Amino acid sequence: MNITGIIGELTFKFSRSGGAGGQHVNKVSSKVTLQWNVEHSTVLSAEEKAILTEKLSNRINKEGILQLEADTDRSQLRNKEIAIDRFLHLVKDALLPIKPRKKTKIPYSSVLKRLDRKKQQAQLKASRRRNFED
Repeated sequence: MNITGIIGELTFKFSRSGGAGGQHVNKVSSKVTLQWNVEHSTVLSAEEKAILTEKLSNRINKEGILQLEADTDRSQLRNKEIAIDRFLHLVKDALLPIKPRKKTKIPYSSVLKRLDRKKQQAQLKASRRRNFED
């Protein structure tokens, strides 16, 4: 995955952020909205685009744009870095192949132990029964 190529395709929007900060919040646009058009990306192959649109379908809007927001820090630059880090982590995780599950077999010794416990429980219950024929 070409990280610098993908970062070059990102667009950013800045807006005022809510929360603590006093007058600073009202004056500075520190909230960062990262946008990336998955369909028009030149860095990824068609197969990778299909995987991303499938796995990140809940984060991609109708226009095919992936959006992330970051407003945890008071600094616009720091929020931008946080958004880029989150974005790269999200894309890398989505592109990792899923490992197939290996079927495992129950060990023979475990089967024998379970059957032995069942026999002991059956003998215990049988010993509690009364003999009504006498």
